[in-house]
Amino acid sequence: MYVYDQVDQRIIDERVAQFRDQTQRFLAGDIAEEHFLPLRLQNGLYVQRLAPMLRIAVPYGMMNSAQLRKLAEISRNFDKGYAHISTRQNVQLNWPELADVPDILAELASVQMHAVQTSGNCIRNTTTDQFAGVAVDELEDPRPWCEIIRQWSTFHPEFAFLPRKFKIAVCGTESDRAAIHAHDIGLELVPHPDSGEIGFKVLAGGGLGRTPVIGSVVCEWLPKKHLITYLEAILRVYNQLGRRDNKYKARIKILVKAMGVEAFREHVEEQWKALKDGPSTLTDAEIDRCKGFFTEPAYKQIDGLAAAATVKAQGEQNPEFGNWVTRNTVAHRVPGYRIVNISLKATGYAPGDISDVQMEAVADFADQYAFGELRSTHQQNLVLADVEQEHLFDLWQKLDALGLATANIGYLTDVICCPGGDYCALANAKSIPVAEAIQDRFDNLDYVYDLGPLDLNISGCMNACGHHHIGHIGVLGVDKKGAEFYQVSLGGSQDKDASIGKILGPSFQQEDMADVIEKLLTTFVGLRQSEESFLDAYRRVGLEPFKEAVYAKAD
Repeated sequence: MYVYDQVDQRIIDERVAQFRDQTQRFLAGDIAEEHFLPLRLQNGLYVQRLAPMLRIAVPYGMMNSAQLRKLAEISRNFDKGYAHISTRQNVQLNWPELADVPDILAELASVQMHAVQTSGNCIRNTTTDQFAGVAVDELEDPRPWCEIIRQWSTFHPEFAFLPRKFKIAVCGTESDRAAIHAHDIGLELVPHPDSGEIGFKVLAGGGLGRTPVIGSVVCEWLPKKHLITYLEAILRVYNQLGRRDNKYKARIKILVKAMGVEAFREHVEEQWKALKDGPSTLTDAEIDRCKGFFTEPAYKQIDGLAAAATVKAQGEQNPEFGNWVTRNTVAHRVPGYRIVNISLKATGYAPGDISDVQMEAVADFADQYAFGELRSTHQQNLVLADVEQEHLFDLWQKLDALGLATANIGYLTDVICCPGGDYCALANAKSIPVAEAIQDRFDNLDYVYDLGPLDLNISGCMNACGHHHIGHIGVLGVDKKGAEFYQVSLGGSQDKDASIGKILGPSFQQEDMADVIEKLLTTFVGLRQSEESFLDAYRRVGLEPFKEAVYAKAD
């Protein structure tokens, strides 16, 4: 993973000192609130419903054990002893005191972390596949490209005040675990159809929120050396032509839709003419430099078949462990290793939350089992990417003792959920109680497994931080004359067959939501063919059977 050099460290240390001075002057009454607003946003600080919220950057989801321990320490000393993993792979603190934030930022800087560009109308944290570098379906590791984008976009003076926030995701695998079609820019590593050379397919104009849109292809194949110049051309067009008079129409998706993708592409190509062979063109040396940050750990030579046989035998002796291996671990490209997903979706706890004690333990596990590294995920879980199979049973026992071994990754109760009205000042309704009610209703894991993989995403407002539009089942909190209601959509997908869910019908009260989900699932079970997934069944039969089942009046 990337390690700061002296320049990086000095920049972040100076930024902390600047914000400390700004905060002290604000608290003393020397800076007006409207003037302090952009200053705090540039440092990741929001004012939420009950307290400030600090969003901490985790570039492309990569952390080391020292950083996670520091997050545990900060959450214990400056917050309420827990943190929240966001859908951009970042970490959020929900209860810091404003006066303490400079101290928190200084603590973060001591382990090469910060909160820069986690808010405001700038280029946000670039996200990618949580299994990057170890996935068996990977064409090329996307992390070096995420790092190149991070270094280019951080403090870029031209893109510090865009019309609206801007999000980029990179995918290098057969399956899209980065949701590239739902981003302002989505990048997919692909081979050239003739030469086989790896380059980028570039999508633009995707996004969720008030107007959900699937991104359009603006370049079918882009040579790697031109990645930054082409991105800069897109950002220039957006910065010049994007709406600034109406924040609801300011995202690039509105611009692409209004212009049409062909006209948008022409504008990008015109800008690119002046950039493509300029100083931002990537050299082989620069690409190799960034690839050098992501070196392969010291893997052992292991008999993969023998290791798998041992794990299988352990699973037969302990079915609970065997089930966890099946549901929460993933094949690794190196024989004898597995990728381990750590579920932060235990029933009774807010999805994506992790306590200080749990963080410290996971940091220890990263050191003991995974070369000192871990990842945060778009699905609000954690990953240990390089675990020897012979250590899986020991790791499972330790995770289970901490409540971190719920075997539900990719299933119904692995809910993506924003903090909602319990914390967020923008939310129309609470999200966490709905997630907990659904998890509690469907606590029979055998039934959950029988349903197959199923994405349930919940957002508390139209900003769609819970990505409800691209859930197989999406739930959106809405306000109806001051009361909290919930709108349901079906058929969304974040994969390469990306789609936006369709609204089922009129919204529901909170106490009805578990019943509504149960009716939807019962309908699915009655309609499915063989091992058909929920999404496939929905695409085959459409919305009507589900609508009839949910809204039918009892006799």
